[in-house]
Amino acid sequence: MRNKNSGFPHSDQHYKREILYIIKIGGNVIDNEKSLHGFLETFASIDHKKILVHGGGKIATSLGDKLGIVSHYIDGRRITDDATIDLVTMVYGGLVNKKIVTTLQALHCNAIGISGADANALPAKKRPVKSIDYGWVGDINKENIDPSIWQILLENKLVPVVAPLTHDNAGHMLNTNADKVASVLAAALAGTYVVQLIYCFEKNGVLNDANDGDSALAYLDMNTYRQLKENKKLFAGIIPKIDNAMDAVRNNVQTVIIGNSDFLVQLINGEGGTQIRL
Repeated sequence: MRNKNSGFPHSDQHYKREILYIIKIGGNVIDNEKSLHGFLETFASIDHKKILVHGGGKIATSLGDKLGIVSHYIDGRRITDDATIDLVTMVYGGLVNKKIVTTLQALHCNAIGISGADANALPAKKRPVKSIDYGWVGDINKENIDPSIWQILLENKLVPVVAPLTHDNAGHMLNTNADKVASVLAAALAGTYVVQLIYCFEKNGVLNDANDGDSALAYLDMNTYRQLKENKKLFAGIIPKIDNAMDAVRNNVQTVIIGNSDFLVQLINGEGGTQIRL
């Protein structure tokens, strides 16, 4: 049986550091107003330092269709050309981010919207062209993130709401996978805080069978992950999320859980979802 955390307002005496929750919200929850509001109500109630990282790909695709900007993907990854980087900057850094911040303010949570360019919070490098040119896509690593920037916000009781946008320090915004942003940010702050990383979406966790919504695994380690992939038991969208979750565990993030956004309280308390292990 999984060890439970003691709930929202707690600290870790062993580490002598405060706990920081980094929570990534994505999937169908972002474009479902009712589900998103319920999630944000719970998130706002967490009486501890916290960061919210959000996606918004489906909204970007929908708005792009209306504007005549066609989305192109290779292996599920968006190709970010000149028109698309403008689109995702508007949607992620503007529409989605500010709607979330506005909702959290109404819930008495003092949120602040952040993109990677703001305060040089998420510097990155444009992905090099190899067999595929992904365009304005950014690759990030924890060594390039300055934890003190995030500490300033957190210690002043601000709640960062992070859009999945980075920048190259040469004047270009870059599109970066939100799961990756959450993983790298968690790793970068793991030396300062005891980081609890939670990936929230519409499913109950990593499913043992993609066709059975009630088959969520309590734990997932690397051996089981390999077996599920070999047996084609995983739906394609979960694989990058697991890869980023595994990376976070390797980089001293204390707890990484993948689970349903409707049960955020339970996930924080160590109940439900899938806990990632090496």
